[in-house]
Amino acid sequence: MASKPELYSVDDFESYAAETLPKMVRDYFNGGALDSITLHANQEAYRRFYIRPRVLRDVSTIDTKTRVFPDGNTIPFPCCVAPAAMQRMVHPDGEVATARACGAYGVVLGLSSFSTTSLEDVKREADRAREQTGRDGEGECVLQMYLFENRSTSEDLIRRAEEMGYKAIVLTVDTPYFGRRLTEIRNRFKVPPHLKMANFPDTLGVKTGSEHRTNDLHGDREGRSAQNPALPNKNDPTLTWDSIRYLKAITKLPIWLKGIMTVEDALLAVQHGADGIFVSNHGGRQLDQAPPTLRVLHDIAKAVDRRVPIHFDGGVRRGSDIFKALCLGASIVWIGRPALWAIAYDGEHGLRNALKILEDEFRACMGLAGCTSLEQLGPEYVMEVDAPAKL
Repeated sequence: MASKPELYSVDDFESYAAETLPKMVRDYFNGGALDSITLHANQEAYRRFYIRPRVLRDVSTIDTKTRVFPDGNTIPFPCCVAPAAMQRMVHPDGEVATARACGAYGVVLGLSSFSTTSLEDVKREADRAREQTGRDGEGECVLQMYLFENRSTSEDLIRRAEEMGYKAIVLTVDTPYFGRRLTEIRNRFKVPPHLKMANFPDTLGVKTGSEHRTNDLHGDREGRSAQNPALPNKNDPTLTWDSIRYLKAITKLPIWLKGIMTVEDALLAVQHGADGIFVSNHGGRQLDQAPPTLRVLHDIAKAVDRRVPIHFDGGVRRGSDIFKALCLGASIVWIGRPALWAIAYDGEHGLRNALKILEDEFRACMGLAGCTSLEQLGPEYVMEVDAPAKL
């Protein structure tokens, strides 16, 4: 067997995954909605900002540690792993590899409700890896979920997450219907028959293999299940801001809203009691031609004014991308596709390697910009490419 190539950047992991993953799997995870304008804009947005470096500062000691939870331990740098469904399609260990890597590295893992490993097993693996390495970090888990029309399905997930020690509920709010993803349609994407949605019993109607395509798992474009109009895990398109009050009535866990893209909705989220805001456009997989997340971040952060943490994802490939996002107001940056490419390369060890690369890049960026702590980062350290020169 040929040895694997040495990889030195997230782009290297992407190239490796593109060459080795089956086309249907690669297109599923890398694809966007419709023309993928938002998908590509997410990454291109970082190129629209330059970094303004300061010099002749003592940068011999640089502190990149931060906290995700006020009462939690520190994580090594402000980057965590975002939820992504069905990770066993990428690597046999799937979410187990991701959990072990996050636990060992000391960063927070976001677990998708539609994982191919149960939320209980994922938490146990993250805890075990954290204990084995003894690394001073959080290594905690948060659960991403939807509110289904059958509320008992969602309530069961929350109860199980509480029992296992998950630290927050990440409610995805940008999916009243699922975006039209042409790569999945053209490939006639189907979940491999040997996999299942591990957080749902078969009696709920979540099936895998040739009987259901991805669209069937979540309902068709009108919100109905293609196989069963009463499918209990169908997303609820009637949700309103009252959903936050409902969740707070049934759990003490913090509620983060994932999919906030406007100042108006950010302010409503705070007004209705959200404990965190996740600036995200679903990786360009929902509403195509929505703006890139980096473009709206600063306005949202300025409006929220530190009343709740600002989580952020979308197109992150470099440590300098993390630096720019923090300068524009993000509290924590999350990576999605890069983590999948990394486990495709070498499971747990691949993701630990990718996190180390991003941390090294981020630390170097801070030092070269003249910064020694995260508290120093602000909009004065970046400038738009087309900004007029100051005279």
